[in-house]
Amino acid sequence: MLDLTKLTTETRNINTMNLDCMTPLEIATIMNKEDENAVKAVSQVLPEIANAIKWCTDALNNGGRIIYMGAGTSGRLGLLDAVECPPTFGVSPDLVVGLIAGGDNAFIKAVEGAEDSTTLGEEDLKALHLSSKDIVVGIAASGRTPYVVYGLKYARQIGCKTIVLVCNKGSVMAETADLAIEPVPGPEVLSGSTRLKSGTVQKMILNMISTGSMVGVGKVYQNLMVDVMQTNEKL
Repeated sequence: MLDLTKLTTETRNINTMNLDCMTPLEIATIMNKEDENAVKAVSQVLPEIANAIKWCTDALNNGGRIIYMGAGTSGRLGLLDAVECPPTFGVSPDLVVGLIAGGDNAFIKAVEGAEDSTTLGEEDLKALHLSSKDIVVGIAASGRTPYVVYGLKYARQIGCKTIVLVCNKGSVMAETADLAIEPVPGPEVLSGSTRLKSGTVQKMILNMISTGSMVGVGKVYQNLMVDVMQTNEKL
């Protein structure tokens, strides 16, 4: 059994041991300071992010899809990035897909036990008729979420390239994937609350992967969204 307390994402942050006694300004200040570590963590994995962009671009150009999968905050961030692609780039909703443990309802309400399932990840990928042309991106701050781990194992079995985005070094997920992106933003301001710095890091990197991939398939001219869908007055 993995000792979760040894994961960087789960350890206590020595800079916020008195968080409960801080003023609102002190809380905002320390969180802003800690978020600098998130930016630094991303800067240290840029080569891996670039590889992910290339792999995803190649998959799209060869008739495949980008499939994000995660649980909790990680799953929600994958879904968020996926659903922004159709209006931003004018692509089919089937081209970039987000899977969250427990199904779409889990986006707004946690589904108990879903992330710990060793079968749901594979089942969800099979429901998408996953093929070897697709690329699967597993997202988890801890790097050990069973829903994602077993989904990745299935994806590799059928010949998909797999990428993981995790916030701890040397994780089970990293060992399972073809490419590991492992930014380490450090312990959270609120111990174990990986919706904070880890979530920020994940969002930044997913932005890069989807935007870079869409540039690669010709959905951008100069820095313009040439196929953006005009769905409101601003656009």
